Amino acid sequence: MSALTVPRVVLGVSLKMYFDPAQTREWCVAVADLARRHEALTSGTVTLFVLPEFTSVSTAVGLFAGTPVSVGAQDLFWEDRGAFTGEVSGADLALIGCSFVEIGHSERRALLGEDGAVFNRKLVAAVRNGLTPVLCVGESVMGTPAEAAAACIRQLEEALVGVAGGPAGLPLVVAYEPEWAIGAAEAATAGHVAAVGGLLRRWLNDRPGFEASRVIYGGSAGPGLLTELEDSVDGLFLGRFAHDPAAMESILDEVVASR
Repeated sequence: MSALTVPRVVLGVSLKMYFDPAQTREWCVAVADLARRHEALTSGTVTLFVLPEFTSVSTAVGLFAGTPVSVGAQDLFWEDRGAFTGEVSGADLALIGCSFVEIGHSERRALLGEDGAVFNRKLVAAVRNGLTPVLCVGESVMGTPAEAAAACIRQLEEALVGVAGGPAGLPLVVAYEPEWAIGAAEAATAGHVAAVGGLLRRWLNDRPGFEASRVIYGGSAGPGLLTELEDSVDGLFLGRFAHDPAAMESILDEVVASR
């Protein structure tokens, strides 16, 4: 899907490695039913993408076929073919029906030592294979919005080295996830998120070919936050809150109510 055709509200869900295959199937069935009947999705007001763990990606693609829900992966390798044991090809993700791929999550930095150079190679691979990158950025320590945006922009600059937006615009979703707020009891304030989101949007708008990129927020995101943020971001990147399909429905209800 081209970034130019993505509606204003973008919702993403990463299931990380919380569910086993049976639980993932059950969740996908429930969300697919929701997608077939909820006005926010059937009207095209919301783009919803789901990122299951790798063993369930094909299952999710099948279960969401014929619905407005897009499926993606939580990572990819920077090469499409070769002797790369345990890695996953972006070419194969595209072949099985993925349209999104997550890149740059803070867990990849902290647990696996990946850095901006690695994320850049992965982003290039995503674009090469027609996958929309969901590029995660975020500061590690709580600070001012200006400090947070500066840290995020440094990460964006590293990941986008040599990547051109092109005349049609690069399909890119920037997921702002302050590391200190992920899984925290107290999320970042709406004012902080709104200010950082606005600065990131401004930076993208000033970069030729990236004007149509979307900025979404993740980090203990839950009900009511999207309304508080109003138009400062384009949507939310949901985690464990969305493990309950009824909770996800409440976010979709919120979108409709705000229209």
